[in-house]
Amino acid sequence: MSHINVTINGRQYRMACEEGQEVRLLKLAENLESRVEALRGKFGEIGDARLTVMAALTACDELLDAGARIRSLEEEVEQLRNARVDAGDRARATQIAVSNALNAAAERIERTTQVLNRTVGGGIAIG
Repeated sequence: MSHINVTINGRQYRMACEEGQEVRLLKLAENLESRVEALRGKFGEIGDARLTVMAALTACDELLDAGARIRSLEEEVEQLRNARVDAGDRARATQIAVSNALNAAAERIERTTQVLNRTVGGGIAIG
């Protein structure tokens, strides 16, 4: 377990984090600090605790919006996967139909050729 100091709203806090997560924790604290500063610039000195709570609530609001967007995108991805599967099924069905039509046409051509060969072979002499 690592420990680092972060500054939020002008106060230092000693925080524990997993090894290798120090930079991430510092970035999170910097993000919260910038939110507090932005709110302070917008509303003035309305109290440290209130500024911190407002900053945390704006972060939570963004997190909820991001979660909803992720769920929406996951649903869209699932719909696209289903559409891809359906398109593949339709392509296979079309391929089978074309193959059957070509086989049927080949059989008709073969029968016509046999009829013509009998007619030419059994009837008129060519040459």
